[in-house]
Amino acid sequence: GVTRFKPGDEVMTDMFAAGRFGAFAEFVCAREKAFEPMPAGMSFEEAATLPHSAVLALQGMRLRDGRTFKPGDRVLIDGASGNVGPFAVQIAKAMGAEVTGVARGDKLDFVRSLGADHVIDYEKVDYTRAGERYDWIVAVDSHYPIRAVRRALKPSGVYLTMGGETGSICAAIGGSLLLSRFGNRWTGLMLWWKPMHRPDVDTLKELIAAGKLKPVIDRRYPLDQVVDALRWVEDGHARGKVVITV
Repeated sequence: GVTRFKPGDEVMTDMFAAGRFGAFAEFVCAREKAFEPMPAGMSFEEAATLPHSAVLALQGMRLRDGRTFKPGDRVLIDGASGNVGPFAVQIAKAMGAEVTGVARGDKLDFVRSLGADHVIDYEKVDYTRAGERYDWIVAVDSHYPIRAVRRALKPSGVYLTMGGETGSICAAIGGSLLLSRFGNRWTGLMLWWKPMHRPDVDTLKELIAAGKLKPVIDRRYPLDQVVDALRWVEDGHARGKVVITV
């Protein structure tokens, strides 16, 4: 019953969109709607970095109602060197923002290479206490109390977190439900993620075609070394994406 694709087409997917797991499998069967064509001229390894991380990064640039920042606004990406962060830095720059990337000291040059205007070493500086104010903050993995982060927001500023420890996630949910109802700053957990949302996939392809977005692959591991790959990521070594080759 497939109508959008034919044998031999090069496609990509986020298995969340297929309603199942299986990213480490050699073969997988999923519904047609879970797949999108790969960007033209991109390798399978590069395309594999896009469906989850790049889509998340793009959706972190707007609220559920479509509100986003303006060109020239100050945007901070907390977790700029790992999985989602490098995409977020590049997308924010493509949207005209003045971007600050937060990462560990030995990764700051990498974050600068992505186009960040400013960098912060989180081992030396707590950006919530540094006195700087931002229009938009995206935390890939939150580590600061939500009330502390609100200090770093400008009036009408936005703070979005995509995950973190259980306590941070619960606090972020509370922030989106309660704190954001009082005052003009929005803070909370990004609950509106839509995996493989076609308009967002199309936007990513446009950015890639324009040379404004490029996947950064730190390491490639064969499938039989998946444990080593996961350990490399878990220990915080990765600068960009780690890919499993099948």
